[in-house]
Amino acid sequence: MATNGKRNRLKAGALRQFVSLALVTLLGVLLFIVLLGTNSVSKFVTRSLGETYKDLRPNCNHSYYGELLDLPKQTELSIQLEKLNQLPPRNRELYPKLAKDHITIVLYVHNRPKYLQVVVDSLSKVVGISETLLIVSHDGYFEEMNKIVESIKFCQVKQIFAPYSPHVFPDSFPGVASDDCKEKDDAAEKHCLGNTDQYGNHRSPKIVSLKHHWWWMMNTVWDGLEETKGHSGHFLFIEEDHFIFPNAYRNLQILTALKPLKCPNCYAANLAPCDVNSRGENWDSLAAERMGNVGYSFNRTVWRKIHMKAKEFCFFDDYNWDITMWATVYPSFGGPVYTLRGPRTSAVHFGKCGLHQGHVEKNACIDNGVVNIAVEDIDKVANINSKWKVHVYEHQPGYKAGFRGWGGWGDDRDRQLCLKFADLYRSTNSISATQRSDFVSTN
Repeated sequence: MATNGKRNRLKAGALRQFVSLALVTLLGVLLFIVLLGTNSVSKFVTRSLGETYKDLRPNCNHSYYGELLDLPKQTELSIQLEKLNQLPPRNRELYPKLAKDHITIVLYVHNRPKYLQVVVDSLSKVVGISETLLIVSHDGYFEEMNKIVESIKFCQVKQIFAPYSPHVFPDSFPGVASDDCKEKDDAAEKHCLGNTDQYGNHRSPKIVSLKHHWWWMMNTVWDGLEETKGHSGHFLFIEEDHFIFPNAYRNLQILTALKPLKCPNCYAANLAPCDVNSRGENWDSLAAERMGNVGYSFNRTVWRKIHMKAKEFCFFDDYNWDITMWATVYPSFGGPVYTLRGPRTSAVHFGKCGLHQGHVEKNACIDNGVVNIAVEDIDKVANINSKWKVHVYEHQPGYKAGFRGWGGWGDDRDRQLCLKFADLYRSTNSISATQRSDFVSTN
C-alpha cells in the first residue's frame, strides 16, 4: 500500500509538472502572438527582421544623410525597415518585364487588415494588373498587413516602410517622448516640449503620421527608388479603403493618353469623382473637375510642381494631406487644377472610419466583414470613348481664401521633419563621392 501511495504521489507530481509546463508554454506562445500582433515596435519583430535580413545593406550611408539633415536618431526597427526598402520587387520570376507604357500603382496603407484584404482582392481582378509594378507603402510595421501584401501573386510587388513613422518610435520624436506636452498642456507650466496648433492643441503622433507618411511616400516613390527613377509615365495612387473595379487600369491608360489632347490644362487623371459619394453622371462625356483623393494619377512634371511647394505643404496647419493640397498647394499654382475622369467611377471609397480606427475588431468598419459593391458588366471592360467631349466644372466647391486648416499640425518639429523629407533624396543625389568618403574616413 505504501508503495502504491508513493507511486500515486509521484504520478500526481509529474502530472502537475506537466500541466505547469504546458501552461507556461501556452502563455509564452500567446504572449508571442500578442507581441507580434499589437505594437509595430515590438522587440520580437525587430529581432526577427534583423535575423532574416542580416546580410542586407542599404545602398547609401543613411547615418551620414541622417546627420546631414539632422533627422531623428533611428531606432533598431527603423534601421531594419530602411534595409527592407532596398529589397527588389517580388514576383519578377512570374512577370519578368513591365509593359513599356505601364502606369505604376502606389497603394499606401496604415493598419487596417480587413480593409487591405478587400483592396488586394479587387486589384487581383483588374485587367492588365500583371503588366505593372505595385508599390505598397506602409506607415509603420504591422505583421498582419505585411502578410497580406506578401501573399500577392498577380503582379510585381515592392514594399516600402516609412522609417520615420511615429509608429516606429515608441519613446522619442516623431513618436511620443516622455517630456512631450499633451493635449492642451501649458508648456511653460508643465515644462514640456511642443508647440500647439492654432486651436491650442499639442501634437498627436497617430494623427500627424497621416501627413508624414503621404509626404515621405511621395518623395520616395518619385525620387528615392531605383525601380521608379526612370519612369516617365503616370503613377496611380490608391489607399487601403479604395475598391478598384476591373476596368480601372485600362480606363486610366485611355485617360492619360487623352489628357494632353482633350484637356491640356488638366494636371491629372482620376478613377473616381471628387465627391466620394458620387458614382458619376453616366453621360456620354468626359469630365474635368478638381483633383479627387480616390484613384488619382499624375506624372513627374506635376510632381516637380508639387515638390516646389514643400514649404507651403509643410507649414499649413492641417494634418490632412489632401486638405493641405486643396487649400494651399494647388491654389499656389496660379490657376485651376483640373483632373480628367470618365463619367462612371472605376474606384470607390468604402471606408466608414477615419484615421487608423478600422483595425479594431469591434470597429472594423466593414459590414459583416465584407464590402457589398456592385460590379456590373460595364465595369469589367474599358468604357471610355475617345470621341467624347469634355464637360468642365468651372465653379467648383473648395476652401475659400483665408481658410487656415483644421489644425493638428502646429508643432515645429513636425514641420521641420516634413521639410527634411523634401530634401532627403535631393541631398543624397547631390553629395559627391569625395564628401561621402571624407565622412566615412572621419567616423
